[in-house]
Amino acid sequence: MATESPAGELGVAAPAFSLPATDGKTYTLDDVRGPNGLVVIFMCNHCPYVKAVLPRIVSEARELAALGIGTVGINSNDGAAYPEDSFERMGELASQLQLPFPYLYDETQQVARAYGAVCTPEFYGFDANLLLRYRGRLDASRKEPVADARRELFEAMQQIAQTGIGPDTQNPAFGCSIKWKIE
Repeated sequence: MATESPAGELGVAAPAFSLPATDGKTYTLDDVRGPNGLVVIFMCNHCPYVKAVLPRIVSEARELAALGIGTVGINSNDGAAYPEDSFERMGELASQLQLPFPYLYDETQQVARAYGAVCTPEFYGFDANLLLRYRGRLDASRKEPVADARRELFEAMQQIAQTGIGPDTQNPAFGCSIKWKIE
């Protein structure tokens, strides 16, 4: 089911985490931050909205790294109910695409809940002090990439790195709902 993210509560601190990654390591919030900020992406393998923009996510992450901004991908989907989103399949995707950022598995879904994440892909942009300055989308793409779409996330993070302040206008993320475990 397609879901739109709510507006972010700008200025709140990034919730801490310690999660396993597809490279066999465990990463914390401090491990993935850059000197000028951090982008946290809630993503997964199976979502058509993620698939549509994944090549762009990879290239944006590389360019953001050059600006001193870290990037991390977090999959919080129920891997048992959605096998394509299993930890094993995450590793295959990370290897195949040579993701330039850690791809973490939030098996308990506690990190997604702490961030208030609702969909994939959903982007959180933090400043150098790990305060939320952007919550929204990569660009105007949905299930198909939009040619020459404005680079909303990149421009926001560039501004945040330079000024510590996010853009006044932020468009909500739109994608597949996070696949919550049935308790």
